[in-house]
Amino acid sequence: MMADYLLFATERYGLPILQPLADALHARGHGVHALLAAGASGLRLPGPVRAVGVREAVRLRPRAVFSASNEVPTFVSGAKVQLFHGFNVEKRADGRGHFRVRGLFDLYCTQGPATTAPFQALAREQGHFAVTETGWPKLDPLFRDDGGAAAALRAPAAGRPVVMFASTFTERLSAAPHLFDAIAAQVAEGSRYWLLTLHPKCPPELFERYRSLAGANAAFVEPEQLVTAQRAADVLLADTTSVVSEFVVQHKPVVTFRNRAPKPHMIDFDDPAALPAMLARAFAPEPALREAIASYADAIHPYRDGRSSERVIEATEALLQAGLHTLARKPLAARWRALQIRRELGYWGF
Repeated sequence: MMADYLLFATERYGLPILQPLADALHARGHGVHALLAAGASGLRLPGPVRAVGVREAVRLRPRAVFSASNEVPTFVSGAKVQLFHGFNVEKRADGRGHFRVRGLFDLYCTQGPATTAPFQALAREQGHFAVTETGWPKLDPLFRDDGGAAAALRAPAAGRPVVMFASTFTERLSAAPHLFDAIAAQVAEGSRYWLLTLHPKCPPELFERYRSLAGANAAFVEPEQLVTAQRAADVLLADTTSVVSEFVVQHKPVVTFRNRAPKPHMIDFDDPAALPAMLARAFAPEPALREAIASYADAIHPYRDGRSSERVIEATEALLQAGLHTLARKPLAARWRALQIRRELGYWGF
C-alpha cells in the first residue's frame, strides 16, 4: 500500500541520516516529504523528496513522521519515530543525554545492543513508546556501493595513507582549537593525506582556520560528505564526537583527544605534541586494539548489510499494524513540550 511519509530535521547534520531512509521509502513506491526547520531551514534533500512547510505537513496526514532530531511535531498525524542524530558518546549523564525520554515519540529505532537494552527497560517502565533495534539509516551508505564517491575523495592521496579529522562543537570537549597547530604540521609534512571536517555548529573562525589547510595534502569535507569521508579514510582523529562511533563500526582505528569517556577501542591522548606517535600506533594497531574495536562495533551497531533503513520502515509498519492505541498515554510534561514545538514552528491550528 502506497502512503505518504514525512521526514523531520532541525539541523544540517540530520540530512545524511534521513537520505538513506528517503531512498528506501521511494524504492517501495511511497511519497516522501521533508519538513526541515530551525538549523536545517532552507536546506533540501534531493528529489524525489518534496519539501513542505508546516501547514502542508499537517494537511499531508503522513502515515509516519521520521525524526533525526530530539523532537518531532506532535501535531502532525502518524506514528512518531525517533531515528537519533548520533550515537551515545556519553557527553552528558544518561537522564540528560542519549537516554532522555521526552514523551514525544511512539517508536525508538535503536542502533545496536548497547542502546537497545536501556531503551527497552525504559519502555517497560513507562509504557508509552515501543523500541525496535534496526541499526542506523545514516550508516547504510558505509556498506553499500557508493558509485565511487569514496574513491574520488581518496584519489588526491595518490596512494598515501588517509587520516580524517572530525571535532564536536561542544567547547569544553572540542579538539579543534587545541590540535590545529599539530595537524597543520602533519599536513605540511605530507606523508599522509588529510580529510578535515568540523561540526556545523563550530565557530566560523575555526572553519576558516581548517579550510586554510586545504591543498595538495588535505581537503576540507562538508557535513553532507561525512559518511563518504569515513569510508575513504584509514584512521580517524577526533574527540568526544559521535563520529568516533560511526567510524569504529567499520573496524577502523580511532585516535581521540581528551575523550570524555575513553574506552579500550580508542587511542586517547591529552598532549598535542604526542599526535605523531598516536597516529603511528593507529596505522599499526596491535591485536588487542583490533579486538577491542571489533567488540565495541558489534555492541553499538552490528549491522553491516546497509539495510537499516528497510528495518526502520518494517518496524514502523509493525507498530502501526498493532495500533498506536496499544501504547500508554504520553506523560503530561510532554504536552508542554508539544506546545513549545508548536510555537517554534509557528503553528497554532488545532
